[in-house]
Amino acid sequence: MSRLAKKPIIVPPGVSITDDRGAWVFKGPKGELKKSFSSYANIEEKPEGVFISLKPRVPKEAYAVLGTTAALFKNCILGVKDGFEKKLEIAGIGFKAQAEGRDLILSLGFTHPVRVAAPEGINFKVEKNIILVNGADKELVGRVAAEIRAQKPPEPYKGKGIHYFGEIIRRKAGKKAVAAA
Repeated sequence: MSRLAKKPIIVPPGVSITDDRGAWVFKGPKGELKKSFSSYANIEEKPEGVFISLKPRVPKEAYAVLGTTAALFKNCILGVKDGFEKKLEIAGIGFKAQAEGRDLILSLGFTHPVRVAAPEGINFKVEKNIILVNGADKELVGRVAAEIRAQKPPEPYKGKGIHYFGEIIRRKAGKKAVAAA
């Protein structure tokens, strides 16, 4: 049995959770999420907190779902309470980003600007060469940040492109460095 699922999940004040026919609705100061979880998981609300267990007579593979369900449930609570954020950094001369309404406009050296539309629940903020992607849904924030990074991934010779803040880019030696050795 999962260690995460053995402990009750505490619902902080200001966050409400309700069961809407199999889908759970999380409401908090940062927004609202509606998530469905595995059919093998039994989610019960008690005064001590929320308990997640397996339904009786499930296949052996269902045990792997228990910890994942508990982690996803906790992420939903954290998301509506505090929200999630990913930072992306743009490196390269002439590369820039600007927020225009709910969209993000990227100038990445192509013949045209790249427009990234913000899905529902996602906000963009640009400060110099840093792009902040904010939202309540951890999965959606990560996916949108990955889509932005995929527009111009960092190249290994000069490191130009879009990368996560703090990401270490493995650099390669160029032709001149190889020829000199």
